[in-house]
Amino acid sequence: MNYIERIRNLREDSDKTQKEIAEYLGTSQTMYARYERGANEMPVRHLIKLAKYYHVSLDYLCGLTNTKTAYPSK
Repeated sequence: MNYIERIRNLREDSDKTQKEIAEYLGTSQTMYARYERGANEMPVRHLIKLAKYYHVSLDYLCGLTNTKTAYPSK
């Protein structure tokens, strides 16, 4: 599974709209929709913010592992 599928699934599982997540990231709903469709690549800074928001590791978010465990915050 790649990050495109993960970000959509995490958003839907959290009952959030694209607009809500776009506002959290500081981007438009249109641009966020393009990220979910794979039309644009999501910037690393957004991936980091989403990993923190959903409390998952970047490895999980990027599809490198199926373990959601986030790294402890400091």
